[in-house]
Amino acid sequence: MTFSVTTPVAPSDAAASPEPAAAPLPVLGRDVSVPLVTGGEVTYAALDYAASAPALQRVWDDVAAYAPYYGSVHRGAGYLSQLSTELFEQSRATVAGFLGCRPTDEVVFTRSTTDSLNLLAAALPAGTQVFVFETEHHAALLPWQRARDAQVTFLPAPHTPEQAVAALDVALHGAPKGPKLVCVTGASNVTGELWPVRRLAAAAHRHGARIVLDAAQLAPHRPVDIAELDVDWVAFSGHKLYAPFGAGVLAGRADWLRDAEPYLAGGGATRSVVRRPDGQVDAEWQQGAAARHEAGSPNVIGAYAVAAACKALTEAGFDRLVEHEERLLALLRDGLAAIPEVRVLSLFGADADRVGVLSFVVQGWNSSHLAAALSAEYGIGVRDGLFCAHPLVRHLLGGEPEDPGACGSPEELSFNAVRVSFGVGTPPEHVLRFVRALGTLVREGASWTYHTENGRCVPSPSA
Repeated sequence: MTFSVTTPVAPSDAAASPEPAAAPLPVLGRDVSVPLVTGGEVTYAALDYAASAPALQRVWDDVAAYAPYYGSVHRGAGYLSQLSTELFEQSRATVAGFLGCRPTDEVVFTRSTTDSLNLLAAALPAGTQVFVFETEHHAALLPWQRARDAQVTFLPAPHTPEQAVAALDVALHGAPKGPKLVCVTGASNVTGELWPVRRLAAAAHRHGARIVLDAAQLAPHRPVDIAELDVDWVAFSGHKLYAPFGAGVLAGRADWLRDAEPYLAGGGATRSVVRRPDGQVDAEWQQGAAARHEAGSPNVIGAYAVAAACKALTEAGFDRLVEHEERLLALLRDGLAAIPEVRVLSLFGADADRVGVLSFVVQGWNSSHLAAALSAEYGIGVRDGLFCAHPLVRHLLGGEPEDPGACGSPEELSFNAVRVSFGVGTPPEHVLRFVRALGTLVREGASWTYHTENGRCVPSPSA
């Protein structure tokens, strides 16, 4: 019997409430009010999408409509189990379509980009040579050193896209024979700058290397097509794609994944488990990449949420979404340019194409203090720190910390930055409010006092 996954799922506009002006897609939390230390409340301006984007209203509605039908996935005989299994596998197909997967590619559901790249690292053939720029997020920078007999080459930060391609070409040309992997970001989580993925993939393949794309910051902002970019794998996180239900994706070539030991040992990854006469246990593992590496009860809610987000973004049209984002970027960059004390961080220069992510420092301000004041006095949420990309931020700031800041993390001292990030649910008013607030803080200072508590800058009990 065939079970239609569309039966329990609400229409895409179900329960949708009016969206903020000029925001292409409504998100949860757009009307949330937060208290200010100076008194009163204000609508929260969420400008930390690069860490975790708010859930799309459509994702929330679709998940809520499915929730009463939730059941175990795979092997269950009951109606809800079979319905959930079909929904889970259709979600896999939806994600494959969103990514432009080739017919032989497989989609593996994971917990996050970090989990996806650690899975791939665990599946590398012995002795694989890995090439990664020091500019990567820690999720893409660190897993390879744990891989079996892997040899990791860290490439220095390039200052142009052309320099990145040339540096990779030189490194691969001098590499000995054997399996090779290149790991590269699609868009920096610090600067938002787009990397030349297609050209880096061409350089990798010229030298017989494979390439994995960290699309955590790219997929929410730009179309990602595995075949068009000619990459071997793509990894991304649902919580950055407006689907915060604990799922991620690793999609691409199946052979290394099929040949590797299962990422997790347990139910679902096994075809057969038998007790030997000597008392030990033998396991025969699943052959397909997805089944082999998705041990345990799958996160069907998370997978379905990712698929729902993929559908919503595709139907909205990336041309429309990019146009909205570029308008917001123009407002932000013009506003920051009017404040002389602000220095925007960039690898590739002011004219580099970027997604809705931008980091900066302000002369005379500890970044933790600035972020705390924006939140406590203006109801604006931004990110401060080194953004899980310590080598990159230290490179952009020009060295190492020397003196501790008056208010900020004792570990990072004053050597950090502020990051603003936004997306499809951000109205222009939030960006304009941020620019006005920043200008007031730089000109007049904070109106409240702050202190360090548990490594964070927080408002003091009284001004």
